[in-house]
Amino acid sequence: MSDQTLTPQNGLAEPSLVLKGPGMQFPYMPSPKKLVFGYDPDEFEEFVKEWVPALQSAYVRVERQGGTGDHGIDVAAYRSTQGLEGPWDNYQCKRYKSALNWTTAAGEIRKMFAGVVLGHFVLPTQYVFVAPAFARNLREALAKPVQTRAKFLEGLAETRDEVITRLTDDQRQEVAQLAEQTDFAMFVPIDMDRMLAQHKTTPQWVTRFPDEQRERPAIMLPPDEHGSGEARYVQQLVRVYAERWKADADTLELIAQHPKAGDHMRRQREAFYSAESLRRFARDAYPDGHFNAVMDDVHTIAVEVGDKRFELGWDRLQAVLEAAGVVALTETVLVRYVRPLDRKGVCHHLANEGRLEWCEEGGTA
Repeated sequence: MSDQTLTPQNGLAEPSLVLKGPGMQFPYMPSPKKLVFGYDPDEFEEFVKEWVPALQSAYVRVERQGGTGDHGIDVAAYRSTQGLEGPWDNYQCKRYKSALNWTTAAGEIRKMFAGVVLGHFVLPTQYVFVAPAFARNLREALAKPVQTRAKFLEGLAETRDEVITRLTDDQRQEVAQLAEQTDFAMFVPIDMDRMLAQHKTTPQWVTRFPDEQRERPAIMLPPDEHGSGEARYVQQLVRVYAERWKADADTLELIAQHPKAGDHMRRQREAFYSAESLRRFARDAYPDGHFNAVMDDVHTIAVEVGDKRFELGWDRLQAVLEAAGVVALTETVLVRYVRPLDRKGVCHHLANEGRLEWCEEGGTA
């Protein structure tokens, strides 16, 4: 058995398609970083909410809470079903025209400690400052957690921030004690380039940013031995050959020796693996559903052609393959990569899933 054995895709995934807009030409398209820099605070928080799940697969839920009364939480990532009462991470989003500095960050940290003391949530495991740019004084502060804690405590004792001054004396003392006991290494910045690279792994990337031209990997070549993952469509082809050429081509061994059936089988396997290459490319490059959309487009026409009356399964197969070559595909970001050989291969993927049949039961096509 070849190590290139395939696993056919059974059932239909719910497509999360990225449709292409009108075929317009633009002289210049801003980079993703420049687009993010132009977001308003609300859109920036939504972008962060999309990015956070790419960081930690252990998050059970990611929730945007920014707005009035958020107690210093913009995006909360929960590590357990206990939510804010269990382990969680806070992603504090700051979208300003200027770089985020220490003074602003210190105010957010004070708000966070006050929220813990007031019982709004437990201390987060990690507190991540998310901003398009960071001032040097903040980067330096976050790189020296011990010194920064001392600096924060000094400022806390003198602050006129209402978040602190409206607390009772006991509550202010609790805030100071909590800050003194906290490892300030929990406060970290995130680099925008790294953030964009991680966001690129999410399904939302292609819905948010212009799609870039990607290099499709080389087409897979069929292995010498048939894989178990291609058994169903190969069995259907064997029936087609046996129906047309009878006992001269009713086994794989005889088909391989047949002057026409052998070459035909080789071409169909090449097409199947071409489509499999497209499926894997789509799986790795785009959100779920794009290859299935191509399958559905081809099936929509192929099933109608296949329902016509044919003398032989061979005739039905040829008619369906011809129709697949001219099917109008939904204009998704994947369409530009679909080759004629892929279209033929999709027909065999559909046969592999039992969605198309070439020979009718009873021998009458």
